[in-house]
Amino acid sequence: MSKSSLKANKYSRRKRFCKKRSLASAQPAKFLPAEQPSLFADPGNHPRIIPRPEHCVSRKDIDREALKVLYCLKDNGYIAYLVGGSVRDLLLGRRPKDFDVGTNARPEDLKKLFRHSRIIGRRFRLVHVYFRGGQIIEVSTFRCRSYHDDLKSAGEGIGDIHIFGSPQEDAFRRDLTINGLFYNIADFSIIDYVGGMADLKQGNVRFIGNDPEHRCLKDPVRMLRAVRHAARTGFTIETNTWESLLRHSDRIRLCAISRVRDEWLKDLRSGYSRPWAEFMIKAGLFASVFSGYVSAFESKDKGLVRKLLFGLLGHLDRMVNDGIEVSEALMLALFAYPRLCVTPEWKALKVDRLKWPTHEVRSLLGEVLTPYDFRRSVRDVAAQILASQWNISICLAKGKWPKRVWNKATFRESIMFYDLVQEALGQPVVGPDPHLRPRPKPLKKFRTRKRRSPATSRLISESEEIHV
Repeated sequence: MSKSSLKANKYSRRKRFCKKRSLASAQPAKFLPAEQPSLFADPGNHPRIIPRPEHCVSRKDIDREALKVLYCLKDNGYIAYLVGGSVRDLLLGRRPKDFDVGTNARPEDLKKLFRHSRIIGRRFRLVHVYFRGGQIIEVSTFRCRSYHDDLKSAGEGIGDIHIFGSPQEDAFRRDLTINGLFYNIADFSIIDYVGGMADLKQGNVRFIGNDPEHRCLKDPVRMLRAVRHAARTGFTIETNTWESLLRHSDRIRLCAISRVRDEWLKDLRSGYSRPWAEFMIKAGLFASVFSGYVSAFESKDKGLVRKLLFGLLGHLDRMVNDGIEVSEALMLALFAYPRLCVTPEWKALKVDRLKWPTHEVRSLLGEVLTPYDFRRSVRDVAAQILASQWNISICLAKGKWPKRVWNKATFRESIMFYDLVQEALGQPVVGPDPHLRPRPKPLKKFRTRKRRSPATSRLISESEEIHV
């Protein structure tokens, strides 16, 4: 291949991030003013528009990749909003974990617009836009239905035209008022349909709408999200919303097990798992989600269970906030140990010699985490961490660390787990790598020479004289 053809191929790959659409295919929204008044057909439900000087959201706090997506949509005639928890976190002065974009463009249009993108989802399709370094920006079309309604309409064969909606409908289908705020890239304003700005200022967590009962019954997972955001923000759950949680906490068992599992795993990884657990217990959701813990909270050891649970979750939050990587197996072991350690079956596994009852511990772990399922590798590693605690105690008592103990792949996490439990109980910790520390040398024993008694020495001297 000639040099000219190689050069042509090189420059042909250097295409712009998004492809400009022709003027003939541009949508009329391109010519609307920044406030887009045609979206607000209902004169009785106009949103509150907070202009740029009256809020703290700045483009310098938004990821550059998210800004690229927003401006690309805006320049091609589409509505482009920053939506969801990212707007809430920016208003609270926090760094969002991810940035989600809402638009009126359909998934097919988004796929054509963004070269490196992919449509995901079965019923309601989203578009993931990929950037270098693994950054992903999720772009969704405005919806008029919730997840529950999507499943129902899928069974009835309702088309997409009845699922996609306006920004107003998309705001009201969300769970909490503080999550229903939009940031408009066209004029840098905040659009508030649901009263989220007032709740942010007052520190309230509230379901959207005037009927929290309906919200809980329609999709009970919203109760878990209300508790999550109250724990993360330190806000107070509004009275009607709180009473709905107390009345309908048992309804969470009607949700798909996989959805509930994914929700509480997010809370364990969030860095706010201790306040989350406290809220869950007060709302009655903890017993509904973790039925294996019910008997522990009613036993005579309930004080120890609470002390260990809150203590271990507090240490987990500290590690997450310090940037320490915590594996899912270690996280599950920390969460399950307060329940396991007070059961007679766990106490019966105590050994006096080096032994790993991994199979028995795996069965007990499954009883605590039922009905939630995890990968077999995760369950096995968690069982090995738990089963090694007796061996660590034996090694500490004898002062010896055999190779078959520290050569295990889970040894470091087992020592970390042991120290976290000791800290929660107020006991001294071991520290990392105890097997590498030099053992104290024993004191050298000197043989003392026995002195002869005077009578014996006189007899020896007399016998010597006689021999001479």
